[in-house]
Amino acid sequence: MSEEMLSDISAQEEISAEEINSLKKIRLDKLSELRKNGKDPFLITKFDVTSNTKELKRIYEQDEAMAKELAGEDEEKLKAELDKLKEKTVIVAGRIMSRRDMGKANFIDIRDVADRMQVYVRMNDIGEDEFYEFKKWDIGDIVGIKGFVFRTRRGEISIHAQEITLLSKSLLPLPEKWHGLKDRDQRYRQRYTDLICNPEVKETFINRSRIISSIRRYLDNKDFIEVETPMLVSNAGGAAARPFETHYNALDEDVKLRISLELYLKRLIVGGMDRVYEIGRVFRNEGVDTRHNPEFTLMELYQAYTDYHGMMELTEDMFKHIANEVLGTTNIVYGEHEIDLGKPFERMTMVEAVKKYSGVDFNDIRNDDEAKAVAKEHSIEYEDRHKKGDILNLFFEEFVEEHLIQPTFIMDHPIEISPLTKKKPDNPEYVERFELFINGWEMCNAYSELNDPIDQRERFIEQEKLLSQGDEEANRIDEDFLRALEIGMPPTGGIGYGIDRLCMLLTNSGSIRDVLLFPTMKSLPNDK
Repeated sequence: MSEEMLSDISAQEEISAEEINSLKKIRLDKLSELRKNGKDPFLITKFDVTSNTKELKRIYEQDEAMAKELAGEDEEKLKAELDKLKEKTVIVAGRIMSRRDMGKANFIDIRDVADRMQVYVRMNDIGEDEFYEFKKWDIGDIVGIKGFVFRTRRGEISIHAQEITLLSKSLLPLPEKWHGLKDRDQRYRQRYTDLICNPEVKETFINRSRIISSIRRYLDNKDFIEVETPMLVSNAGGAAARPFETHYNALDEDVKLRISLELYLKRLIVGGMDRVYEIGRVFRNEGVDTRHNPEFTLMELYQAYTDYHGMMELTEDMFKHIANEVLGTTNIVYGEHEIDLGKPFERMTMVEAVKKYSGVDFNDIRNDDEAKAVAKEHSIEYEDRHKKGDILNLFFEEFVEEHLIQPTFIMDHPIEISPLTKKKPDNPEYVERFELFINGWEMCNAYSELNDPIDQRERFIEQEKLLSQGDEEANRIDEDFLRALEIGMPPTGGIGYGIDRLCMLLTNSGSIRDVLLFPTMKSLPNDK
């Protein structure tokens, strides 16, 4: 079966492993012939590119408009002005994505980092021998082109090749299209082909980079200092999560991968660095779904001499800034929802939210037994160890979250689920904590940070009890962190949010895997 026939098959359906091997054999034979003739593309070490395809189109449109303005209604003068543009030599490189054979002339489409562009390749321009070699090149090969930009009779801005060089030989065929769940799985495993074949995927990751840059610019302009803290730790605290564990051979010591950035950043607040932030990977040994990946990127910041109200103002302003800078608007669309980040964010306590959407007022519930009784009435599953505050949170998850489409701060969480947060002075059952919800998702978690070392030790002791009762996500006592608090930490506000979920929201992506270049996947037998 010829390469051309196999290429036709690839446009219609999935190619079998046997057919892929046949294609690879054909391409290996072509490579062998190139090497035999002293034209091994893999020996080329550099190619001096002067522009990208998107920029070429933009500049040509500008030059063309200027030529029309100079020529006015004079057609001959316009032709002369456009001919002058052919004197501008351009050099680009990209991957061949398609070919249209017209005998002694071919059109190919190449794709580079910026865009896709048509290239006109003619025997009379590049030479008969070179054209003969060029006709053997394959879809997927990477080429360098020297020529000039022009507009075809059909009106498409293209490059007229004067020289064309094979820079890298593709030994495997590109997938023609993706369809079905199986191919989606392959897209995540082979992100390199996904990026080649789906331009919108590349755009998502360009926007991800822009989002992270926007966060940095915003915080840097607010006088925050970016820092780095350890990933391998002896005590993984700062969040309710099960850590990954490993062994450090040099120290003969078991260590964990961090689940949060919090405790080290607050040590820096103690040390007098009043505004700090970190953007970094954290690792949680948990399940995988559309919004969770065991390793993900977290942004945490801490600011001395403020509280959770100050953090609400900062969060609201930051989210508006990022949307405006990256998307050019604060009105975003996610799925079927239109979300307005420009309006003031709604604020509700957790108790108020649960009352609004479930009808249960936890202000009227006096103790754990009454909370468990009302949970049974509403078919809320709970564990024996759960207290009133835990059950309030279960009500919130069951009845409230899905309704919080527009940006909403949920404030004043129960103390049972907030071991690192200051109590409310007027109601010690609750703490000065908020979570920001958008599109029914938790987008941000923030506190008035607990800086009382005595209270913090008592909270850690309670967490240790939960750990002994089988709660693998409970925090352990961190003596060094307690020592830091004993040195003295000023009143502090802190914020943490997942970069990946924010990227999902701002790029209208349905799964966290769509915004992770290399999401966690179960290994295939041949990949181990």
